[in-house]
Amino acid sequence: MTDTVAVNPLDAEGANPFDVAADAAAVIAERTGAASHHVALVLGSGWGETANLIGETLATIDNTDVPGFAKAAVVGHSGTMRSIAIGDTGRRALVFGTRTHFYEGRGVRAVVHAVRTAAAAGCRTIVLTNGCGGVRPEWTPGTPVLISDHLNLTAASPLEGATFVDLTDLYSPRLRALAKEVDPTLDEGVYVQFRGPQYETPAEVRMAGILGGDLVGMSTTLEAIAARQAGLEILGISLVTNPAAGISATPLSHAEVVEAGQAAAARCGRLLAEIVGRI
Repeated sequence: MTDTVAVNPLDAEGANPFDVAADAAAVIAERTGAASHHVALVLGSGWGETANLIGETLATIDNTDVPGFAKAAVVGHSGTMRSIAIGDTGRRALVFGTRTHFYEGRGVRAVVHAVRTAAAAGCRTIVLTNGCGGVRPEWTPGTPVLISDHLNLTAASPLEGATFVDLTDLYSPRLRALAKEVDPTLDEGVYVQFRGPQYETPAEVRMAGILGGDLVGMSTTLEAIAARQAGLEILGISLVTNPAAGISATPLSHAEVVEAGQAAAARCGRLLAEIVGRI
């Protein structure tokens, strides 16, 4: 007898990714007992502690139990999503403990599925976080940086067909100002997404800097585009986990990224939890 392999609904012939997102949101509503959520967070490397500081976790769901989602593919990420009370406000945060990266080869629809699910679940704001390489030498490992704009160097887009979406002020000036009320020392920078999974070469990092980039990584920009299409207000925050290639003489490693994230977890968690409490 041959084992059957489950087909990801996003890959099914004729699948509408927004319908799959609606199905996922329905499962989340059933499992959490919440008809809607208010704020969504995608937690990248170094940001996992945030979920524990926002408020009480009211429900935890394995990604694999929700249509279109898969288990975590990167060390340091959690393969669950959580419904969390935002203090005593009566609002809820939908927190994704991992993301699908473009380099995993599952397609752009899978990369942005969490964003579309968040919108279908009622969220109107999304916080996109990541761990990244810093182009500016003064941003040492453990430095959080607000994303003011991005360069998408993946040669891909989550928009399909003649879908024209304005990306002016993609990363909300209002939310960035709110974040600076919480921590006036926060800097801003332009995030550059490469395809990965290899780290950028020193020449690519120099190119990113010449183009106006301050941060380099392998996520976030495709999600932000999909979030704008879905009508979400976006706050992007990067955690500098290492100097980008060529900025320091030390070779890059994922272990270094995880270690820097763990070292900064408490500070970043408190920062983001306070920001979410004010959104």
